[in-house]
Amino acid sequence: MKKHLLWTVGHSKSPDVKPDVTVKASVPGNANLDWAVGVGLPDWKYGANYKQFKQTEDHWWLYETQIPAVDIEAGETLRFVAEGIDYEYKIFLDGTLVREHEGMFSPVSITLEGSKSYLLQIWIAPPPKDDFGEKDTRTEAAQSCKPAVSYGWDWHPRLIPSGMWEDAYITVLPACYFTDTFLEYELNDDFTSAEVKFVSDIKGYGESELTLYDPAGKEVLKIPGGESASLESPQLWWCNGYGDPVLYTWEAVLTCGGVVTDKKSGTVGFRKAELVMNEGAWLVPFGFPLGRSPAPITILLNGTAVFAKGSNWVNPEIFTGTITRDTYLPLIKQAKLLNFNILRCWGGAIINKNAFFELCDEYGIMVWQDFPLACNDYRGTPRYLKVLEQEASAIIKRLKNYACLVLWCGGNELFNNWSMMTDQSKALRLLNKLCYEQDPDRPFIMTSPIDGMGHGNYMFRYQDGREVYQVMPEAQKTAYTEFGVPSISGRACIDMFAQESDIFPMVPNEITTAHHAFGAWEGDFDSWSFLGTLRDYFGEAQTLDDLIDWSNRLQGEGYKCIFEEARRQKPFCSMALNWCYNEPWPTLANNSIISYPAEPKASFNDVAEACRPKLISARIPKFAWSAGELFSVELWLLNDSHTPIMSGSVDVTIELNGKIYPLTIWNHEGTDANTNRKGPICEMILPEIDVSGFTELVLNLKSGELSSKYRLHYN
Repeated sequence: MKKHLLWTVGHSKSPDVKPDVTVKASVPGNANLDWAVGVGLPDWKYGANYKQFKQTEDHWWLYETQIPAVDIEAGETLRFVAEGIDYEYKIFLDGTLVREHEGMFSPVSITLEGSKSYLLQIWIAPPPKDDFGEKDTRTEAAQSCKPAVSYGWDWHPRLIPSGMWEDAYITVLPACYFTDTFLEYELNDDFTSAEVKFVSDIKGYGESELTLYDPAGKEVLKIPGGESASLESPQLWWCNGYGDPVLYTWEAVLTCGGVVTDKKSGTVGFRKAELVMNEGAWLVPFGFPLGRSPAPITILLNGTAVFAKGSNWVNPEIFTGTITRDTYLPLIKQAKLLNFNILRCWGGAIINKNAFFELCDEYGIMVWQDFPLACNDYRGTPRYLKVLEQEASAIIKRLKNYACLVLWCGGNELFNNWSMMTDQSKALRLLNKLCYEQDPDRPFIMTSPIDGMGHGNYMFRYQDGREVYQVMPEAQKTAYTEFGVPSISGRACIDMFAQESDIFPMVPNEITTAHHAFGAWEGDFDSWSFLGTLRDYFGEAQTLDDLIDWSNRLQGEGYKCIFEEARRQKPFCSMALNWCYNEPWPTLANNSIISYPAEPKASFNDVAEACRPKLISARIPKFAWSAGELFSVELWLLNDSHTPIMSGSVDVTIELNGKIYPLTIWNHEGTDANTNRKGPICEMILPEIDVSGFTELVLNLKSGELSSKYRLHYN
């Protein structure tokens, strides 16, 4: 039984001084947002209104509620439970300090006396700011487990939430109850049998039993607590594109003195996930003296090498207390429609709520989970390591039973000259130790990228003039775990934060800069709009819709190029994850495929086409073409599926101004399962045509369901 409480919240400069004004608080929720709504501040997403929250960074927030008297029976226990409070806080009952805590991912539970009412107060301290950090930058997060993104990023404003972001309630526990329940299992080598063990921790004395049901709801096992049983011919959990994400359900029952006193239930997906060396990686580097080879990054799922296609996941909301299952659901559905099979939960963000992992289990989306470290030097001070151990242990315990979770990672971009961490850094050694001790069968890597892998770049055309078409074939990485091509958001997203007159003609101003069209990234002032690139290809925009259309053309073709080129480099390459998937607030321009809150950009279909398990692909040397040039492309069959591509033919044509020019017909022999095939090079001299303004050159590869189309530029 859970009973929720009515809360108020207010802020003060000191925990010794109660707030002058309090407002109604939502739990789960965030104090900053409740305050803004309660006192009538304007929409934080609109214009540059988010800056109104800067003044509250150094405030203490007081949550307050009255716990009513609750009658309990002999042997029962009354508890106050908070599943997550962000970030450092003190809890008082009737003015007496009963708990101090640092960390937002560890739950807290406090025993109360029955038949007595309480004044419950929770004082949340100002967000932590490292004394060694540079003021108003992410480096202020370097000695905490607070998500660094809140301190400001090139796609996230500086807006640091606080509050009771997970559920909180009072509950009455029986004399005998489960404190923890989960399944452990081990698949045999050919995946035809699973040894399943029911593990339960119990408060009091009783007998527990677990019943396992197959996906059709048929009972398949009964297992007493602490014992194990064999499940023959288990249906396996597979990621999207490789099979069905089969889930079994279970129910555990606790009996004390012949009476059922507690029940727990859940799901389990039977699968084995490993991280193995990429094919050919042991041959790099070549010659003597030999150094470290590329790190293993091929996911072996149930003995099958998976080409991991997906994206980097970030907070779906800045105010994390507002995130619910309904927030996650459309985003996970869209990931499946994109033919993605993995999401990397980036280390600068929160550890997602349980609903995220439940949906990934259901939809067959593998999860790579970073711990909350990103782009900082997380120095191994005793205080930080103590909090990190506590928080990481809570994260591991909560997530380790999800089938979708296939990989732990220490954090984002830690081995470089801005983070300056190494595999000798105590924080990373600690995380490796905790994962080994608490979840030994799940792979762990120190950071991303590591040897052989690549992050970047984040533009269609680089500063040196090269396009993604020239850069990608030369890259030859084992995994592309971040890469980006930006675009301007669609009208629905833009309308959330601006009038058209505020942003077009698009020039640097408070709103366009706040929403990341200018000065977002130090590499280029007009990131993420890249107006100079758009102008060079398409000319001067006459309308906002021109900019939206042009930038999404580049994003769609750019992402298509990168995903397909990464796949062409299989099996030495085994992963392609773009930066990034979604957004936590409405941006004007960003590398995301999904605009806030869950609106696919125009490039969505291009990415979905490029990530189909089977397709005909073209390696294209550049985007813009002119009459008289030798147009030359290389054809490929790409196959990431369990089944072969049968022999067939591909009709290759070019379309210009409505006229079709035949290039070739490729009669191919097909491919084996999970195998690519290189095809012929097709060439022709491009014809003279009347060109006025933007003209599209369309390359069509027609072969039924394998067909592909590329929209290029003709000058």
